[in-house]
Amino acid sequence: MSDRVELELGDLQGGILSAYGKRGFPFGRFLLFHVNHPAAGRRFLEGLRPLVTAALRWPEDVPKPAATLNLAFTFWGLVALEVPTRTLRSMPEAFIDGMAARAAILGDDVGRNLMHHWDPVWQVAPGRPRVHILVMLNAAADREGRPVPELEQLTRLVLALAGQSEGGVVLMEGHAGADPRFQELAALFAENPDGTRTPLPTEHFGFVDAIGDPVFDGQYPGRQEWAKCIGQGAVDGQGNWRPLRTGEFILGWPDEGQEVATMGLPLDFSRNGTFFAYRKLHQDVAAWDTWVAARAAELARLWALPSLEAATATLKAKMAGRWEDGTPLVRAPDWESWQAARDRLATASRAERLAFLTAFTFADDPDGRCCPKTAHTRRANPRDMLDPWYRDPDPRARRGSILNDRRRILRRGLPYGHRDDPSGEHGIVLLAYCADLSRQFEFVQQQWMGYGLDFDAGNDMCPIVGAHGPDAKFVIPAPREGQPPFIATRLPHFVSTRGGDYFFQPSMTALRMIAQGMVDPT
Repeated sequence: MSDRVELELGDLQGGILSAYGKRGFPFGRFLLFHVNHPAAGRRFLEGLRPLVTAALRWPEDVPKPAATLNLAFTFWGLVALEVPTRTLRSMPEAFIDGMAARAAILGDDVGRNLMHHWDPVWQVAPGRPRVHILVMLNAAADREGRPVPELEQLTRLVLALAGQSEGGVVLMEGHAGADPRFQELAALFAENPDGTRTPLPTEHFGFVDAIGDPVFDGQYPGRQEWAKCIGQGAVDGQGNWRPLRTGEFILGWPDEGQEVATMGLPLDFSRNGTFFAYRKLHQDVAAWDTWVAARAAELARLWALPSLEAATATLKAKMAGRWEDGTPLVRAPDWESWQAARDRLATASRAERLAFLTAFTFADDPDGRCCPKTAHTRRANPRDMLDPWYRDPDPRARRGSILNDRRRILRRGLPYGHRDDPSGEHGIVLLAYCADLSRQFEFVQQQWMGYGLDFDAGNDMCPIVGAHGPDAKFVIPAPREGQPPFIATRLPHFVSTRGGDYFFQPSMTALRMIAQGMVDPT
């Protein structure tokens, strides 16, 4: 075991250590601002600063609020707020460029990802104001499944502070949806017999979401991360798990390379901060439903599956790497074993359920007969699969994969829109937190989602989030000897980009420095 890491929770902004959606905040509202005058921008931040939610634990450290507020900045936002050049030039290249300039790396230069499909507020063009400040509000729900009044109260307060700047800070409009001023977010809800509504951890394609987020040193109190890291941390070749190093996600702490990233001087400016990629991802639900129905009928005939229901669920699971309830394919590779697993999970404790869903490797499935090697989950977190000695017949030779350990990201965010919205305004807003946007987020997006070389699949993209062309395919290996593989052809472009940028989310200390114009790189 490594020495216990005690994070400075009061200096960290909230929403990083744990997703707000998992903490009882199923609603979100994101506001974007452009700064015309630096002094006005700093006054705006100074007015917001007392409202910013830190990462203090509820209810041990402070009472749980009804709504939260957090702040983040683009590179050009830091320029507009007059952060010194010496500080800015030590920021990472990807952050300085911004997401739009990295389109070729991210696959945002093809098909439906092209910027003219983005929401107007995110489009970058000469003469068009750029996003500088992101204000993130999250809120609890009442019994009827509506956001608590505090969300509207916080919104009015933020807009009032901007209004006091007399044009120095301007709310940027142009979000797709009912209100162009905001990006509204909301979990999906289940209707209860008594008229109440309960938030669900699912997304518009029907999968339970955000199960396998990484666990790192200091993320949980006491020694909890040593229990939670099984299946979610770093694994060696012998099946032993440990938390990932803090510096993979929080600046100013040692990372998996035993280095401490210093991105932005003085050191207090970057310490306890982090970066994230904001991605508004549209989900084409109609194309998904139509394509899955057609291919499931083919799969049912080819493999003689017991029903169309079984074939549909099997096809979705093979694409995702998990069944809709999160059960991994390596634990339940077929319809019958999944039904048995569901029966067991129905009476399992919360800890037992989490272990069942997360504590696995791919060592016993090297050829992808259970979970296809190019399934979404296997691409996002290959676990032990990229160990150079992965196929060694002697398990004692295996060493795990530092390559995988250095590519992990924290997935935050919430769905937006409704599945049956005729305008098609539905998807997910993903916040991908990491210490190094290029090494972590961009690598996963480009190499693991956008290509198949690491998974012996040539240029085949991720079957769910890939920017598919007309010849896209997904190959599902035969589960048993004597059966043919299933080649799912003509994959539509299911998930497409609708906007976003790269953001720096500073510590509470750095936020004060920015707001008060006290950043001194010397």
